[in-house]
Amino acid sequence: MAGVSTYLNFMGDTFEAFEFYRDVFGTEYRGPVLRNRDVPGMPDTMSESDLDGIMHIELPILGGHVIMATDMLESMGHELRIGNNVTINLEPDTREETERLFARLSEGSTEMAPLHDEFWGYWGVCLDRFGIRWMFNGPAATPTA
Repeated sequence: MAGVSTYLNFMGDTFEAFEFYRDVFGTEYRGPVLRNRDVPGMPDTMSESDLDGIMHIELPILGGHVIMATDMLESMGHELRIGNNVTINLEPDTREETERLFARLSEGSTEMAPLHDEFWGYWGVCLDRFGIRWMFNGPAATPTA
């Protein structure tokens, strides 16, 4: 089923922030808390603090809305600034709808990570011509037999 959530970026304090939000809203995490060390193919040259960083976390808040987040990594050149700290995350039902929405919202985009397959699904990001950041998480490719 298609969904929309809000994705937040932090510089190393995602877990602390989400523990606070969990207490405020009185809800529990949806799914496991994924740390960088849990990600397939993560470079073994990362520092322990980067490996302990949050790759992905989800928390329902109000009315079925979910906030998600990650720790940006200074060691990988990430820089937190207004404009990349909050993203609208779209989860269309089909790859075709993911491609349609991405094509339209990325018209005149100033920053973009084109749609591509990741271990969790079909992913991409764009900063639209109005300065709003959109993330796309479409269905994974169907394996061929």
